[in-house]
Amino acid sequence: MPHHALPWRRRLLFTAACALLACAQAHADTWPAKPIKVVVNFPPGGAADQIARAVSQPLQEALKQPVVIENRAGANGNVGGEAVARAPADGYTLLMSSGGMVSVNPHLYARMSFDPAKDLVPVAAAARVLVFLVARPALPPTNIREFIAYLKTNPGKLSYGSPGNGSSPHLAGEMFKSQAGVFALHVPYRGAAPALQDLLAGQIDYAFDPGIGLQQVRAGKLRLLAVGSPQRSPQFPDVPTLDEAGLRGFDADTVFGFYAPAGTPPEVVTLLNAQINRALALPAVKERIASLGGEALPGSPAEFQRRAAADSQRFGALIRDRRIVAD
Repeated sequence: MPHHALPWRRRLLFTAACALLACAQAHADTWPAKPIKVVVNFPPGGAADQIARAVSQPLQEALKQPVVIENRAGANGNVGGEAVARAPADGYTLLMSSGGMVSVNPHLYARMSFDPAKDLVPVAAAARVLVFLVARPALPPTNIREFIAYLKTNPGKLSYGSPGNGSSPHLAGEMFKSQAGVFALHVPYRGAAPALQDLLAGQIDYAFDPGIGLQQVRAGKLRLLAVGSPQRSPQFPDVPTLDEAGLRGFDADTVFGFYAPAGTPPEVVTLLNAQINRALALPAVKERIASLGGEALPGSPAEFQRRAAADSQRFGALIRDRRIVAD
């Protein structure tokens, strides 16, 4: 049937589809035409904030537009996540988050004001961040096996800090207690930096640190006992993993990355993914991420999404088993 003879409804749909395609192409051709905002859903100084700032400079140079960082912390990342989920899907608002908001929070909160899996799209993974079991040096144990034995003989007398209930370091702490058969008091903070400050001040005894305390380890102000990852850290090759210490299969790594509001033009997501991957290949960016004890993790949005789905299954089981609830 010739085009002019199509029923009016089909003709209208055809015209609308053509207009949408033309609009999408025009958007891809002109984007970016103004500054891009990256919302970090944790406080300044934490791993998410440091990774976002490391990537933002080369991204700004490549896109020839300012890239502005905005910290919007709260509710284990949900405050910043919701802000981006509700933002216009035009490529000008991105989220930098730990994978916990997508993989953990839906298991942790009875209700969420948005659905991370539906309201956000993965743009690019940025880094795999390891967690390091660090303790105040005044404690008697000098290695991980002594530390586990000390916890067993002092049940409930030690405390550990985390960036908040349900955060990756908190889940690492619960995984550790479960597998080691020990008990310690959990003290949640509003971010990793405040937890680190109290650990250095001796207010708490140990923590699973997402890399921001490694400078204090090198300065002798904290004792690094173990790595909560499947492999040893290249920066601390002599420090054992918790798997090697007898906690078989211990893996509390988390992946940090960039997300955009659902409906963001695929062409823009593809372009952002390529430019973020380019930034992650730069020596200065790789070194900044390595300083947190992590590693740059370039890849496709699909690979990022598959990792999030696998983490969701793993951490969801732990949350149910330990009956972990949000604040």
